[in-house]
Amino acid sequence: MEVIFIGSTLLILLVTVLPLSRHPHWIIRSMDFPRLQITCLAVVLLFFLFFFAELHKTTFWILIAVTAICLIWQLWWILPYTPLWPKEVLDDEVGVPETNISFITSNVLTTNKNSGALIKLVEKYKPDILVTLESDQWWEEQLEVLEEAMPHSVKCPLDNLYGMHVYSRLPLHDAKISFLVEDDIPSVHACAELRNGQKVQLHLLHPAPPSPTENEESAERDAELIMVAKMVSTCDQPVIVTGDLNDVAWSSTTRLFRKISGLLDPRVGRGLFNTFHAHYRLLRWPLDHIFHSNHFTLRQIERLPSIDSDHFPLYTALSFSPAQGEQQQGLEDDTEDHERAEELMEEQGVSEEDVPQSK
Repeated sequence: MEVIFIGSTLLILLVTVLPLSRHPHWIIRSMDFPRLQITCLAVVLLFFLFFFAELHKTTFWILIAVTAICLIWQLWWILPYTPLWPKEVLDDEVGVPETNISFITSNVLTTNKNSGALIKLVEKYKPDILVTLESDQWWEEQLEVLEEAMPHSVKCPLDNLYGMHVYSRLPLHDAKISFLVEDDIPSVHACAELRNGQKVQLHLLHPAPPSPTENEESAERDAELIMVAKMVSTCDQPVIVTGDLNDVAWSSTTRLFRKISGLLDPRVGRGLFNTFHAHYRLLRWPLDHIFHSNHFTLRQIERLPSIDSDHFPLYTALSFSPAQGEQQQGLEDDTEDHERAEELMEEQGVSEEDVPQSK
């Protein structure tokens, strides 16, 4: 029993300490993902240590202390994504339809053929903009039925798991498909026009994850996120960034993205909204994101039912209410954050100037 307790404590310590390194190898960066699961394991281990360990031995008090420190550290990362934390984005108090903009963001999974489930969700929730990821030519053909109600579109069908489609009820101006870091990983950039004429910058992203089957390191993903963040930080217009970022909300890279861009996360103070993995209840984390400038407040955010993809769709409805939004503030940046951001871009030879921006 003592060996089991020691081994379990060392494992929790290892997966807690590894992400402290900024090394981009996928093994280290993947430890950013299961913080909720690690937290639960630490709670269970503490329970067993208190009730089944020989507490008269100093060894077990050391194990309890180490596990408790790991638990506190993990909670520091995930607590902001619970109702226990103050909301970063205020609830909409205006409710003017002309200022609303809503999204369904859905990684459809290329091999998934249940397009009807997604179409039904679009018909039910009637988002202003649908963003599909991993959508190929087959998906494009299935989604043609949406074009009567959503006549504005951007289509980039690919069979490499990185296709992207955008369907919109709102006019889209200066829409452009870009390959910011990798030649086969697209992103879409456009300017949406709200019903009251207000223009909103959109950046729709799906960088490749660090994994043994994709990129061995997170460098490409991190550079794409940060170059968009740097460009957004210079933009005075309302901005929304959404997509499957292949990174969790609480990772150091996503936090750096939020610090540099100044964008807000409507999940803070509300919940995790885990969108991946749809098939494994115990292995879920928030991979699909929406961030926005403080011009917006939140009407609704909801994880939608499964469409047989490995991701759940995410529905978000925002309201353009800059007067109310002035009360909102995100994460604060510092000199070290900007130095790290520059390093990440320099390593990939990219710049924020490479990111399209509508005029």
